[in-house]
Formats: sequence, C-alpha cells, structure tokens
Amino acid sequence: MTTPKPRIPTDEELRRITTRAVAEIIPHHEFLDGLRSPPPGGLRLKMGFDPTKPVITLGWAVGLRKLRQLQDLGHTVVVIIGDWTARIGDPSGQSQTRSMLAAEEVQANSEAILRQFYKVLDESRTEIRRQSEWFDGFTLADVVRLAARFTVAQLLERDDFAQRFAAHKPIGLHELMYPLLQAYDSVAVEAGIEFGGTDQKFNILLGRELQRAAGQKAGPAGEGQAALLVPLLVGLDGVQKMSQSLGNFIAIDDPPHEMYGKLMSIPDTLVMDYFALLTDVPDGELAAARKDVERGGAKAMDAKMRLAREVVTQFHGWDAAEEANAGFERTFRKRDTSSAGEAATVGFTGGDTDLLDALVSAGVIASKSEARRLLKQGAIELDGATVDAFDQRVAHGSVVRVGKHRFVRFVGADPSSS
Repeated sequence: MTTPKPRIPTDEELRRITTRAVAEIIPHHEFLDGLRSPPPGGLRLKMGFDPTKPVITLGWAVGLRKLRQLQDLGHTVVVIIGDWTARIGDPSGQSQTRSMLAAEEVQANSEAILRQFYKVLDESRTEIRRQSEWFDGFTLADVVRLAARFTVAQLLERDDFAQRFAAHKPIGLHELMYPLLQAYDSVAVEAGIEFGGTDQKFNILLGRELQRAAGQKAGPAGEGQAALLVPLLVGLDGVQKMSQSLGNFIAIDDPPHEMYGKLMSIPDTLVMDYFALLTDVPDGELAAARKDVERGGAKAMDAKMRLAREVVTQFHGWDAAEEANAGFERTFRKRDTSSAGEAATVGFTGGDTDLLDALVSAGVIASKSEARRLLKQGAIELDGATVDAFDQRVAHGSVVRVGKHRFVRFVGADPSSS
C-alpha cells in the first residue's frame, strides 16, 4: 500500500502554520520549501518528551497542536520517548544539577503518557520511538565517538551552561551529555523537522549539525533537520514556564471541572497567550477578546471563561466543557459551596483525620511545605472558613477549597451508617 502524497497547504494555512504559536523557524526558507514541495512520503516531524512524570501538560500540547496541523496535511510525526535522557534530567533553563531518575520510574511514566498523545495527535500518522532502541546497544566506544564530535566550548555556548559556569555553579558531566543524546535521536530517526520550545533551540540545532557530520541527507533541503520553536507556556504561578518538576502545570487528562478551574485561576495577563497557543479561535476574535481582558471586570471574566471552555472542549468534548462551566458558575460566581457537585471526592479511613495529612496523602497538595505556603497565603478553606492553622480535622462530608480553583469533598465512614 502506497503512502498518499502530502497535501500542499493553502496560503492561509501556511500563514497560520508559520505564525500562530510559533517563536522561530530555522532555516525559514527550508521549512517553507518542505511544505510546498514535500517528499513523496511526507516530512518526518520529530518531537521528544522526557517522561519525568506520568502526565502530558498543556505546555507540551502547544507543540503537539502544531504537529497535528502538519499531520493533517499528510506528514508523519515521530514521537521520541526520552527513556534515557529522562534519567539525566533536561538541564535546559536549570540553575542547578538535576537529580537522576531510576530506570523503573522512567518506564512507568512512559507507559502512562503513551495513551495521552492521541488526545492531540492522529494515531495513524504517529510513530512512537524510544531512545532505548538505539542507546541500549551503545558501548563506551560509541559514547566516546559521539562526545568527540563536539567540544566543551561548544556546549558551554548554551545559555544555562554558560550562566552556571560563570557563576561557579556545578555542572555535571552527565548533563553535558544531554544535548548530545537528543541530537543523536535525530540521526537515529532521520528527522526532517524537529519541534520544541524556545529553550530547546541549542539542542535542536546540534541535531542538525550532527546529521550533517554523519553524512545524513535529512531535512527539507538535505542539509539536516529544520527547527520549529514554539513559545513556552507560562504555568499556573504566572511566572515560570509550565513544568512537571515545578508542579505549576495543567495535565491534559485532568478531569474537566479541574482543568476548567485551573484555567480560571491563571492571571489575566496570561489569558491571551493561552488563547493564542492552545486554541483555534480566529485571530479576529482574539482581538475582541484582548479588548475585553484589558477592560477587566465582568468582560475579562467572560473572556477567561471562553478560554476555559475552548480548552476543556479539546480534551473532553463540548458537553463536559459546558458542565464544567455550569459548575464554575454555581460554585464561584454564586459562591454556593454547599452544592459543590463538581468537587472532586476523596476518601479517607476513619471517622475524622488531620487536615494537613488528608490533603497531602490524597494528592490534593503536593507536599507539606506547599500546604504550609498556601496556609500562610490564606488560600485554604474548610467548610467555608479560612484555615489559619493545621490543627483542624476533616470529617465525612467536609469540603475543602485550595487556592482559587480546586474544590474537594472528603468522604469517610458515614456516621449515619454506624
């Protein structure tokens, strides 16, 4: 069975592909030529993911959505599961050495995220590859030969390494291997275009250089892979990029009401970025939404609610988005905590239990230190009252509100049944 030839995009499609949710394309002319005159089997579009946690975030979805646009033209996406680089930890943008993950943890995380890719990508045009396919067979000689392709001076040109080196902060030798391993992935799968955030620019261009050094005629012009860089999505803290390690993320498989609530919690300053990077709302309508956000008040709230509905619809469908919207109206606009039907339900053992332990053990809050930080901010309520100390206890039916967006009902042994 022959593979259908990719479709040539219209001028409007090409404009949208190359401008919306795009930070930089390198080299731009090669990328355009590749779409206008694609090879018979289409371009091989690479994007790598390190399974450091068992979730795909909306930050990852920015690049995945761009890949889907090109899949719809007939090109093939090659997803790289970084089951080797995840053990190192991507040092991009980090100010200190990252801890290494155990192989077992990486494997478990990999299995968990595989099914989530197809919430965005077309499975029939997606090729899943694991780094272990090629790196498991590497010998020490192979590693030395790969390292010999580059100099320490070249690697120290990367911003985060240069800053840490200048500040006399430690850089592990294993971290210097990360860009080399990511670059070799491009050789292993013969990538034509690699997609990634702006913090991946150095690594992606290193892959282009390694392909050329290896004599591989990859990429739209046979000169090595091109690069398409997408903007970094800022996380729930409103400051740093959305990150699994920072915990400021929204997962694409979060329940609808939880995803909706988290989106409603982002600062107004991020609303238009989220619209541009995560939705297909036409540019003309975005201009009107921007004016509403700038006006503030009810208009800004309406714009943010539309954003939340658009994103939830992508991952859970229109009905779920409408239900989440109605739940938000009941709970937050009308402040009706007694009818929190959309609240997550968490079970616990015993008639009542310590509030701090209940929140952490249920995974509502990541750690006790995070819980204490939220407590100091007055961001935790128990049955409608602000919590000022963790000497309180939750019982069957207790409702806890954490921050602006998370609402949890604790269910234990029902006293009426004893």
